[in-house]
Amino acid sequence: MSVDTSKQPSTAGTASDDLIRIEGVTKRFGDNTVLDGLDLAVQAGRHVTLIGPSGSGKTTILRLLMTLTKPDTGTITVDGQRLFPASEKERREARKQIGMVFQQFNLFPNMTVLRNVTEAPVTVLGMSKDEAEARARDLLDLVGLADKADERPTRLSGGQQQRVAIARALAMRPKVLLLDEVTSALDPELVAGVLDVLRDIARSTDITMLCVTHEMNFARDISDQVLMFDSGRVIEAGPPERIFSEPEHERTREFLGAVL
Repeated sequence: MSVDTSKQPSTAGTASDDLIRIEGVTKRFGDNTVLDGLDLAVQAGRHVTLIGPSGSGKTTILRLLMTLTKPDTGTITVDGQRLFPASEKERREARKQIGMVFQQFNLFPNMTVLRNVTEAPVTVLGMSKDEAEARARDLLDLVGLADKADERPTRLSGGQQQRVAIARALAMRPKVLLLDEVTSALDPELVAGVLDVLRDIARSTDITMLCVTHEMNFARDISDQVLMFDSGRVIEAGPPERIFSEPEHERTREFLGAVL
């Protein structure tokens, strides 16, 4: 199934229009086909949520975009730059357009919160320390942690650490933000705060978001389009109002019936 996430009925969706373009991508792990000839196009500024059962290929898409794994077949481009197939130099350049927030926070425990947010912009982008710190403080304010800049991550709650991880991803000025089940490692009472931050980012910035989540109310709130995955394929795609209220595919109805 070819999926186009443009706002207009798809006569648009040419390669030049798409920020992310995935064409004919297959990924296998042993005998298990996780992605099966996937075609997917996402236009700039769109918020696209991937839903479906565990093992259906959602997180594999994010890992491919972060170049943490390689496809067996197919091409992936981001902002016109090749991720696959590509040289390592081309891949590094394309990857600079992408930020990711993982299930686990992966913060450096020996660094302050501020240093966690400034380290990559200084070392990878060559940003001056002063510029990186000014941006980091703005981002920490955005995620509600301006007063925690000098703390170590180990002194923060899980929800606060995940908000630092969001600020760190945004510090690289990515065009695409990937969100992989960002609340799954949090205690239930901390989930709402993190989701509220992401709602604010979705509403107040033009960043493109590709989100894997089981938080269906959050998906309904922030998404322009929802894609239902099953067995490595998109079996249904549409605006959240339709997917959640009137899904067409029986498998989508079964899945939503189980998680809602």
